[in-house]
Amino acid sequence: MNISAMNWETFKQHLLLEPELTLQFQYAENIWVNAAYHITEIKQAPISSVDCGGVMNAWTEIIVQLWEPQNEEKEAAMKVSKALSIIELVEKSLPLNPNGIVKIEFGNAGFETRHMLPKDIIVYGENLIVDLRPDAVQCKAIERGGSCGTNEQGEECCTPAVEVKPKIQLVNLAVNPSACMPGSGCC
Repeated sequence: MNISAMNWETFKQHLLLEPELTLQFQYAENIWVNAAYHITEIKQAPISSVDCGGVMNAWTEIIVQLWEPQNEEKEAAMKVSKALSIIELVEKSLPLNPNGIVKIEFGNAGFETRHMLPKDIIVYGENLIVDLRPDAVQCKAIERGGSCGTNEQGEECCTPAVEVKPKIQLVNLAVNPSACMPGSGCC
């Protein structure tokens, strides 16, 4: 399953369009983050990497961390307007990259903490539902149209290219000592 990443500008626009709705997060089919959740922080992570093909990559991730407190119950989750007030507070100190890839960091006692991608944002009745799916590991060489494995020359994409140095021909000057005498033209 290849989910295209949603950028921060698009994510925030969805919220701005529906401030009076209740903000719900679904992290698996019909499994919801507890309504008592808190948005504990929003992180901006600039990433620089070199992939298996030796290509430099750079991007930014905007990570919204959700925390589900134990033994706290609420009938309804926070309103979108409350989430927007948290975002506004964050953006006063940390301008967020509008092109940053949005990830939601979440885990609870029954679900290991991980970064998830918003697959879709849906209005359903009085709710704005952020449908989350796990992020997946991908090979950037394949994304660029290459292959992961070996190329036509039998080289693995994960192996750095070996620089071929020109061969130098060595000449044994001891064989013909007069070859490089003054006036012989060799120097």
